[in-house]
Amino acid sequence: MAKNEVRIIGGKWRGRKLKFPDAKGLRPSQGRARETLFNWLASWVLDARVLDLFAGTGALGLEALSRGAAHVTFIDKGRVARRLILQNIERARAEGQTRFLLRDATRFGPADAPGANLVFCDPPYGRDLAGMALVAAHQAGWIAGGAVVVAEDQGGTEPPTGFSLEDSRRYGDTTLSFLVAGD
Repeated sequence: MAKNEVRIIGGKWRGRKLKFPDAKGLRPSQGRARETLFNWLASWVLDARVLDLFAGTGALGLEALSRGAAHVTFIDKGRVARRLILQNIERARAEGQTRFLLRDATRFGPADAPGANLVFCDPPYGRDLAGMALVAAHQAGWIAGGAVVVAEDQGGTEPPTGFSLEDSRRYGDTTLSFLVAGD
């Protein structure tokens, strides 16, 4: 596999290659961590409405679609990320199950669709952006009450107001924090 490719690891698109750049700050989730994550989330993914914050390449959202999610909304403010996500959506032929919004994940207007019941939040490491993004999205109605949230960071994510921490697991330099959104 080329240095700037990552594969979908399960579901109907298993093995499909996705592009990602050799750009500073943009890194796909490690394959082993992603596999463990989706094994843990198996019962929540099926028919889920997914919100992928700081989507980067779209790998997490597309993995969820491959495993049976109903719809994914990708949020990222980067122009490179926008181009990559749209290319990867096209590679997966998932245009009808996705939408991309070019915006800052810490600033939301009111939701224009039902809130997501599965959320991925993978901000740039070390900037404490996960809490701000989750609170903003929840308050604006983008995250449904009871939603399962997976936040990825180096040192873990403290649950922001309105969320509770259910579990936390470390994989190399990555910590996955599993949160649940309050009502």
